[in-house]
Amino acid sequence: MLLTGMCFVAVTALVKSLGPRIPAAEAAFLRYALALVFVLPMLRPMLNAKLTPGLWGMFALRGVLHSGGVMLWFFAMTRIPLAELTALNYLSPVFVTIGAALFLGEKLALRRIAAISAALLGAAIILRPGFREVEPGHLAMLIVATVFGGSYLVAKVLADRVSPTVVVGMLSIWVTIGLAPFAIAVWVTPTLQELGILFAVASFATAGHLMMTLALRAAPITVTQPVTFLQLVWAMLLGAVVFHEAIDIWVVVGGGLILGAIGFITWREAVVRRRSVTPAAPATGV
Repeated sequence: MLLTGMCFVAVTALVKSLGPRIPAAEAAFLRYALALVFVLPMLRPMLNAKLTPGLWGMFALRGVLHSGGVMLWFFAMTRIPLAELTALNYLSPVFVTIGAALFLGEKLALRRIAAISAALLGAAIILRPGFREVEPGHLAMLIVATVFGGSYLVAKVLADRVSPTVVVGMLSIWVTIGLAPFAIAVWVTPTLQELGILFAVASFATAGHLMMTLALRAAPITVTQPVTFLQLVWAMLLGAVVFHEAIDIWVVVGGGLILGAIGFITWREAVVRRRSVTPAAPATGV
């Protein structure tokens, strides 16, 4: 889980290092297109899967949601500090919990409502509207957290009907297709260095998901979840050392509230031995 956090922070830092020259839609498209090499081992089970029209529709819906979220994430990554982006990304599991109650019939007990309220308070502390200017990148990340929450809910439904390999492989293909027209519309020819950075982004993202899967297999999520807070630490340190970003104590406080709320929700679900609908904090990443 420690390596997972490092991998996802590396993804953010690499995209930030690209700067705004490559449009967000194109950068996101190239990240997924270059990562299709990792999908090749998944082709056989995908071709053998018997998919109904309903499943195809759900894969398409998730592809649309994730494509929009990825574009906005790449936009935000070049415009707001690493620590703020990382902290706001923690909201995705909170929105998953809300969505599960609204659309999947999950019960929302008083304790979970209190945890959700604490997480939203954490987001308000990070943004501090009225005390500072809320940037377009901040608004983009709020939409990203919501959209990725929807994508994860669709994935939960799909995971009950097809293998995880098919779910992951189809996401990569659908997002690549979904981003293609937006990338073509704003295309800027990338340099070899920029292509290399985006391939590194794809590699770190894939490695991060692999490490997270291994961590969750080796230990309960109640053990691995607290380690995800270190992702905010790595983001702050990298932002300060490499990008000369000031360390904001309010981001630490707000991020801590959000992650604490996620940890509490996850712990309560483990206590009552229910099937959790709340992903680990980085699970909805690109």
